[in-house]
Amino acid sequence: MNKLNATENNKRVGELFEKIILRCPKCETQKMIKVPSKVITQSGSVITIGIPIGLICDHSFQAYIDNNSDVRGYQVVDFVIPKTEYFQSDMLEDESEEMNNQNSFTKLPLFQDVINLLRNCVDDREILGSAVFTTKGNVLYSSIPHNTLLDTIREFEVRNEEKLHSITRMFLELKNHQKVCSEYLKIHDLEVILVLIFSETVNFAIGNMYLRDVAKKIEKLT
Repeated sequence: MNKLNATENNKRVGELFEKIILRCPKCETQKMIKVPSKVITQSGSVITIGIPIGLICDHSFQAYIDNNSDVRGYQVVDFVIPKTEYFQSDMLEDESEEMNNQNSFTKLPLFQDVINLLRNCVDDREILGSAVFTTKGNVLYSSIPHNTLLDTIREFEVRNEEKLHSITRMFLELKNHQKVCSEYLKIHDLEVILVLIFSETVNFAIGNMYLRDVAKKIEKLT
C-alpha cells in the first residue's frame, strides 16, 4: 500500500514538470532541465526562459519554448550583470598619496570606461569575472567571488612583503580548476592589479593571452 502511494505521488510530481533538453547556442553543451508544466500550458504560444551561467554550461542564453514543450530557438545574451559587483572599498583610511590618486582615478570617466570594458569581457572567451585593485589591496572594482578576490590580494601582498617587485604577473589554479590570471598595470598614475578568472576549460597559456589582450585594451583607453 505504501509503495503504491509512493508511486502515485511520484507520478503526480512528474506531471507538474516538463523535461526539456536544452543546447547552448554558443558551445552546444546539452542538458535536460525541468520546467513547471503550468508555466508552459498557461502561456499563449511561446515562452522565453532565461538560462543563467552554470545551469547548462558557462554561458548565459535564452531559450524559446512553445506550449508543446518543443524548443523553438535560442538567443545568446550579450551581457549579463554579474550576481555581485564590488566597487571602491574603504580598506585604506589614511590620506596617503595612493589614496589621493585612487580617488582621483575613480572620479574620472576613464574609470567607468574600464569597468564597462571588463563587464563586456565576462562570458566572452570563457572569462567568468574580473577585478581591479591597488597594490595595497584596496578594491576598485570586482565581479569575481569575494573569497577568490581575497586570496588573490593576499598572494600579491606576500610578494610585496618579500619585495618581489619583479613579478608582474601571477597565475593561480583554484580547487575547482578555474584559473586566476593577474597583471600589474599603471592607469592614470595609479598602480593597479588586473585580475581575470577563467573557466576550467582554459589553460594558463590561453588565459595569459586573453589577459594581455584585455590589458592592451585598457591601455588604449588611457
